[in-house]
Amino acid sequence: MEAVNLSRTDVDDIAEHLNAISARIPLRRIKTKRDYKAATAALNALLDSGGADENAPLATLVTLLGDLIGEYEETQSPPDSTSPADTLRFLMDQHRLNQSDLPEIGSQGVVSEILRGKRDLNVRQIKLLAERFNVGVQAFV
Repeated sequence: MEAVNLSRTDVDDIAEHLNAISARIPLRRIKTKRDYKAATAALNALLDSGGADENAPLATLVTLLGDLIGEYEETQSPPDSTSPADTLRFLMDQHRLNQSDLPEIGSQGVVSEILRGKRDLNVRQIKLLAERFNVGVQAFV
């Protein structure tokens, strides 16, 4: 990384911009529910404005705010227990997959039954899904 030389004017300009941003978006460690609500509201507004695109001008800000929110959530709330079907549904959504995109589980009908809770994943399916999505098998147990 190249060294950055900042003049006093540069530093003052950066401080002014940072203060303006920080007045609207909490750019510090989140410690209270009030800060958390403000941060999530700001994140949602940024995402609604196109900040989810990694090439968007505010993508770095979205990432930073998301990291701060994630850090707070990890320390404040116990992880929700989710069903294997919920985990699979989440991963399918994240990877933009539909039921026919999971031949390792079985037919589209089998996947549908699993997602509706009418059928459980078996050990073979769990291992294959864990491998495919690069998660631990415990995510599906």
